[in-house]
Amino acid sequence: MTHSRVVVLGPQRLQPTLSDAVASLGLRGRLAAVTAGWEEREAEDQELSAHLSGRTVNLALYERADGVFRYDTELHQATRARQDRIRRSQELYRVRLSHQLEAARELLRRETRPGYEGLVPPQVEGAISGLRALDDEHVQRIRSIHVEFEQRWKPFERESVALQRRELEATLADCAGLCIAGGNVGILLNRLRMFGVLDLLRGQPIFAWSAGAMVLTERIVLFHDFPPQGAGDPEVLEAGLGAVSGLVALPHADKRLALGDAARVSLFARRFAPDLCAALPARTRLDWHELRWSGESGARKLCADGSLAQVGA
Repeated sequence: MTHSRVVVLGPQRLQPTLSDAVASLGLRGRLAAVTAGWEEREAEDQELSAHLSGRTVNLALYERADGVFRYDTELHQATRARQDRIRRSQELYRVRLSHQLEAARELLRRETRPGYEGLVPPQVEGAISGLRALDDEHVQRIRSIHVEFEQRWKPFERESVALQRRELEATLADCAGLCIAGGNVGILLNRLRMFGVLDLLRGQPIFAWSAGAMVLTERIVLFHDFPPQGAGDPEVLEAGLGAVSGLVALPHADKRLALGDAARVSLFARRFAPDLCAALPARTRLDWHELRWSGESGARKLCADGSLAQVGA
């Protein structure tokens, strides 16, 4: 379910702009913080707290999950089994994805070769359609794993989880907004989903950056054109929490994507169209309000022609 007001920011570690975003909405009082993506470092939020003048209350989702798993070993084992199935499904998806992406790239390389005039574009469109179908199939397959898990184990009805949700609901009721930091995107997604945190909000705005921005979307896309190892193929992880629609969040895109390579940019934008593929470097801000996106100066999107343009242009 989409939320009415979400502010997506660029990375906050070195050039924080969160306090300005909070002030722009005139919020007063405490702000809930989620740093579960930092895993064991979850409680090391002193810089974040100081940036917001000590107004934050950390929801401690990573710690809460550890407590649930220590108490409810049956749920822990079931959760690990689910994650194993998801990991194996991701591996199989990558096998198919690598071949289809290479075919699409080879077709794009032939577009300008003599003798291929008019022949390549329909083949490229077919290749991109195949990529979209594969991505959609993968999202549905992972979603079915989650549905099966929830129907069998009913985590919200288990006292170990229900107790934590009641505490979280009480805390959130006393907060003016929710701030979601980055870190490990898979861990962050799982902890937010485990406790149904977004369903506990009462209309408060959400501020998110880095992995925090990614988990709010309808589908999470992992990307890195220059990985230390691996193929560097953009891949769909799974469906996100769906707090916003029509966005592929690309934090650190200026460092992780070859934005000067028009062919790669074009293929990325066309594959995930009609979603807004938004590059989110430091000091970037996008606002989701009244079911539409708007961007401040510096917010850029990847375009089908391989260029970059201002969001809203």
